[in-house]
Amino acid sequence: MTTQRHYGMDWLRIGAFALLILYHIGMYFVPWDWHVKIDPTIDWVALPMYATNGWRLPLLFLVSGYANAALLVKLDGAGAFARSRSARLLIPLAFGIIVVIPPQPWVELVGQHGYPHGFLRFWTSDYFRFGTLGGIVLPTWQHLWFVVYLWTYTMLAALLLAAVPAAMRGWIADGAARLLSGWRLLIVPMLWWLAVYGAFPEHDETHALFDDGPAHLRYLMAFGAGWLLRVRPALFAAVARCWKVAALLGLLAFLPIMWVESTWSGDMRAPDWAIALFHVARRVQGWVAIVALIGVADRYWNRDHPKRAMFAEAVFPFYIIHQTIIVVAGWYLLRAGVAALPSFLILLAATMLGCWLFYAIGRSIGWLRPLIGLQRR
Repeated sequence: MTTQRHYGMDWLRIGAFALLILYHIGMYFVPWDWHVKIDPTIDWVALPMYATNGWRLPLLFLVSGYANAALLVKLDGAGAFARSRSARLLIPLAFGIIVVIPPQPWVELVGQHGYPHGFLRFWTSDYFRFGTLGGIVLPTWQHLWFVVYLWTYTMLAALLLAAVPAAMRGWIADGAARLLSGWRLLIVPMLWWLAVYGAFPEHDETHALFDDGPAHLRYLMAFGAGWLLRVRPALFAAVARCWKVAALLGLLAFLPIMWVESTWSGDMRAPDWAIALFHVARRVQGWVAIVALIGVADRYWNRDHPKRAMFAEAVFPFYIIHQTIIVVAGWYLLRAGVAALPSFLILLAATMLGCWLFYAIGRSIGWLRPLIGLQRR
């Protein structure tokens, strides 16, 4: 395994989280269930959302798998890896659940369920009920479900590192790299995702960890693929060979997705065959888009920049705080009756400014750093 840093994968990680923030801003406008919605919602916003819907979350797990494999090189064994990952993930998770997340369910309860009390009353009296209120389980991890899943996957990786001898791990990695060599890099994971959909066609992701098995089958594969890219970097040669074809396939696979969404938009229900076509195309587009993006990152982005390290460090704090800013700002925009375009511009500016302040203040105060996901000085 090489110890050389792949800057392209750093930039891909930064870009994936930036896209996530834009996606959650879009959730204010699209006619899907969410904490707060512009009135009226805008049907066409679903099309650019669906363009990324099939690959944005698996991509996050893939780049996280790559980053975790790189981190392992710096640590002394599985135990140190598990301790390091637990501190970096569970401390900000707890801080987020207790402090950052509560405004989100409060906004939803007030706006959609007629909750009559202010935020402080909600936070001190109702949020920590360890039960449901208006159908919402409280307390909640909301968008921080990703942190919960990522910690679970890293603990599984640490367990395998501790239980499987190094020679056998090398043999497994070599076998997996051979399985994904050449054009099989496109085909094998795609077939896996299609098989998962075929076995569980009715499953909707819950983000509740214990009842989300089909989602784990997809996300664990992506996490493992990212890990394998790090420990067997020769796989980048397979990416270089097929990423342009993957990009073309991704564009073609989006056409039936766009057609189904345009034909049966809003609350209209598509026939079963169209729903099946939509989900099959979504799985195909999801994996080939990821391969194409890795190819772009490897070919064009594998170079350093004076701001790269800062951007890479800021990713996790931005992720922790961004959705709360969007929900709260959206709530006040909705109450003020602000139109769609100025709402988007205000949400974008408020989110970027709020995220930056959260990161800048947190990184400058020693005891706050671990709470927002940064290393102690």
